[in-house]
Parts: sequence; C-alpha cells; structure tokens
Amino acid sequence: MTTQATLPRPAKPPARLRDPAWYQEYGVYAAVAVVLLFNALFTEHFLTADNLRTQLVQVAPIVIVALGMALVIGTEGIDLSVGSTMALAAALLPLYLGYGLVPALLIALLAGAVVGAINGTLVSLVGLQPIVATLALFVGGRGLALVMADGQLKQIVNPDILALGTGSFLGIPLVVLIAGVLALAVAFLVQRTTFGRQIVAIGGNRPAAALSGLPVKRVLIGVYILCGTMAALAGILATARLTASDPSSLGTLMELSAITAVVVGGTPLNGGSIRVLGTVAGAMLMQLLRATLVKHDLPDSTAQIAQAAIIVAAVYVARERRSR
Repeated sequence: MTTQATLPRPAKPPARLRDPAWYQEYGVYAAVAVVLLFNALFTEHFLTADNLRTQLVQVAPIVIVALGMALVIGTEGIDLSVGSTMALAAALLPLYLGYGLVPALLIALLAGAVVGAINGTLVSLVGLQPIVATLALFVGGRGLALVMADGQLKQIVNPDILALGTGSFLGIPLVVLIAGVLALAVAFLVQRTTFGRQIVAIGGNRPAAALSGLPVKRVLIGVYILCGTMAALAGILATARLTASDPSSLGTLMELSAITAVVVGGTPLNGGSIRVLGTVAGAMLMQLLRATLVKHDLPDSTAQIAQAAIIVAAVYVARERRSR
C-alpha cells in the first residue's frame, strides 16, 4: 500500500494584504515607497537633494488644488473649474500689480472665491449636479481669463511676485512651505472643527444632515469657496514660478491631476470621508511616477496611461471595500 505525498499549499498573504480597506488606507504610501526604492536602485541622481527639491516645487501647486478638491469630494461633489480658476487668477495678477503687491494678490484670490461661490450656489441653491455646475465655469472661466489677458502671455517682472516662485525660507522653497502649511490647516479643519465634521456628515448622508439641522447649503457654498480660493492661490504660485502669466495653458488638466491625487489618496468619490495626508501622498505619487518615466526616456503618454490605470485600481479598491 502506497501513500501519496501531500504537496505543501502555497502560503497565503497576510489577511490585511487581502483586505481592500488596507490598500485604500495605506496603498498610496506603499506605492510612494516602491517608486522611491526603484529610483534609488535604477535611476541615477534621482534621490539627490536638488532633484527632490525640484519634485517638491513642481508638485506643490497640485497639492494645493488637490486639498481644495478633497474638501469638495468629501461632500460628494466635484469641481472641474479649478484649472480655469488658476488661469483667471493668473490673468488678473499682472493687471493689478500696478496698484501694489497686496491688492493684486487679494484681487486674484477674490476671483477664485467668487468662482467658488458661483459653483456652490449652483450646487446648493439651484440644485445642479456638481459636475454640470462646475463644467460651465470650466469652459467660461478660461474664456474670461483669455479675454482679460487679450489672449497673450504676459511676463511678470515684479520681484516680490517672483520671490513666491523662486524664494525660500530656511532652505525650504516658499511654494513647498505654503503647500505644507495649507495641508496642516486643512487637516486641522477636517479633524478638529465643527465645519469639518459638517463637511463629512453632509458627504455621508446629505438628507440626514439636513434633517438633523446642519446648515447644508451654507457649508456647501463655503467648501466651494475654499476650493476656488486654493485654486487661485495655486495659479498665483505657478505664475510666479514660470515668471509669466499664460491663461491659455496654465492649469490645463489640473482638475484631473487633483481628482487623481484625491482618489488615489483614499478619499472615496461618494463622500463622507476626507484623507488629507493621503491626498498629499497621492499628488506626490503621480509626480514621482511622471518624473521616473521621463528619466527613463519614456513618453508622457506612458505616464498618462499609468495614471489612468492607477485611478481605475483606486476606484476598484474603494468599490470592493464598500461591497464588503
């Protein structure tokens, strides 16, 4: 009588690695670590101080816009007008620099707040779907910016404005420092303030939030104003870094970059949760991935395909988590 040897079963991965919740919460950080490790091994001079500084400077405007987008998505909304808002702020900046630095900055930021107020009003009071309401200013905002700039690129020579794009404080680029401070401020807003808890509650269940007495319409308008103001700030910083106001191209596809950062960072598109640190990590992942492909002489189209694949994977993981 013979006995058959029992073949060993393949080892299963740890339970947490089979849980979609783990990937939604920590997957973006693991992906950033993998990209950094890959570059440390296979990309020359990638992890040098100068290159990392460049990556942080380039991603800072995306982080700022993505933070505002995360607040909007937390309410189960979307804002497609952030790129046009950046262009509008960039167009206004050189028009009012003759009145001084502070008035020019305030007017550019006010333009972003007005765009946000219009979006918020259309969503909360008129009742339009966020994608429809913000699509109108996605088209109209850039058109208005081009009219204000006469369709021309305008050089920026004001040293105070240029310092925002090229200056540093204690060795940290100002654009990076501003993005970091805003990330901390948004995290505090979401986790420690009544307004932040109202945002999450409205995104989780808007009818229930209204029935419980929360000021749903006021909160929605406030969230879109914040998003528009952050987009305008990103437009100012991008203009300062480029030393020119170019409304025809500034902020192009920024809405997609911001949405990608938010979704990859673990914030669900159906609202009710906001992951600030994940949003920052998501923006950094997209920037590092794009830079890695460029360093290895791959076309930008490859980066776009990889970005699309990551978005699909992130949405799939979020859907799997909700279905359990």
